[in-house]
Amino acid sequence: MGRVRFEWEEKRNRQNQEEHKVSFGLAQYAFTDLHRIIAEGVSRIQAEKRYYCFGKIGDQITTIRFFYRKTRIRIIGAGYWRKGREIYEKGQR
Repeated sequence: MGRVRFEWEEKRNRQNQEEHKVSFGLAQYAFTDLHRIIAEGVSRIQAEKRYYCFGKIGDQITTIRFFYRKTRIRIIGAGYWRKGREIYEKGQR
């Protein structure tokens, strides 16, 4: 199995940094948390299934919205959301 690759749209990355104070470059490190939780998003009318990664970066629990695109993970949102913290902490019990 090869190294996981990440991608994102730079415009969306800048918007996310302004709104949520998290860059997608930083957000990708949540996937390295050995205790991370990956959950499938609620299905909407979308061509690609959406997922969430709840993982720690330093001492912050971060929620990342993403989907798989061929051999890459495409990040579409990230932030420090209370609900993500709750899911992460509940999964650690």
